[in-house]
Amino acid sequence: MNAWVYAYRGQEVENRHRVSLAIHGREGLLAYGGNPGLWTYMRSSAKPFQALALYLTGAVERFGLGEEEVALATASHDGTPRHVEVASRFLAKLGLGPEALVCGVHPPFSKEARKALEEAGLSPTPLHHNCSGKHAGMLAVSLALGASPEGYESPDHPAQRLNLQTLRELSGMEPKIATDGCSVPTFALPLSRAARAFYLLAAPQEAPRSYQEALKRVREAMRHHPELVAGPGSIDTLLMERLPVVAKRGADGYYGLSLLEGPHGPLGIALKVEDGSAQAREVAVVALVRLLGLDPGPTPWDRPELRNHRGLEVGHLEARFDLTWL
Repeated sequence: MNAWVYAYRGQEVENRHRVSLAIHGREGLLAYGGNPGLWTYMRSSAKPFQALALYLTGAVERFGLGEEEVALATASHDGTPRHVEVASRFLAKLGLGPEALVCGVHPPFSKEARKALEEAGLSPTPLHHNCSGKHAGMLAVSLALGASPEGYESPDHPAQRLNLQTLRELSGMEPKIATDGCSVPTFALPLSRAARAFYLLAAPQEAPRSYQEALKRVREAMRHHPELVAGPGSIDTLLMERLPVVAKRGADGYYGLSLLEGPHGPLGIALKVEDGSAQAREVAVVALVRLLGLDPGPTPWDRPELRNHRGLEVGHLEARFDLTWL
């Protein structure tokens, strides 16, 4: 029941990244590695479930939101011109501007987008923030609920109370709440319970009736626009382009997966690299997908090389899983 990502320097293991994960199927917990009961924050991996409120409140119909806006609401995007354009359009449909976003500002994740801004002598705006779509979605939900968009980041705001209710009902447990990197609430659940929610995203017909249509439509938006959910070359986008999955990265080593089909049927997976390594997370996710019988083809995360500042190869990363099947 051990799951690790090993960092080799030369022929010796230099670092060990412990992984805990839970795999949920039709009958419940199907398999696990490490500690499936580990309480940990879902971070941005919760975004598909936060985006459900766009349908639950009627915000999609009221503001004429399309699949692109919905996909961006689930995104941890790379801040490319395409992402910024969709985020700007999203806010315009609400009659709002970037100043309404309380996510803060950071440079684009995309190296190309970051370089283009620098060469143009421009500074990043809240639209470049990887969570700008999620925040636009929360503003839309606030307006659809008849609540003030001011203070939408507060746990007591109606939009955030709805998100908490959604995670509670899809996981079957009361989440713990803290403040995310973008200033809105983030939710902690045992990995096994978070995996249950991702299973329902894979199999919406198994969810409570009031969530079924919203789950289906959020899943379709992500599957139809994987480039908006992350960006070219990002793991979420690559996996959704190549496999029948919904993939969602989260900060500090978290990852959520919904496998729509495969040898074991629909599955929901919640994974955490316990030391928070994003580099180890990607290696773990690709190895796990292969272990479950899906082939994404060659990826940058199959035994990736480690290089020093001169570009010399000095080691590699390698995942080893010994899962317990129930």
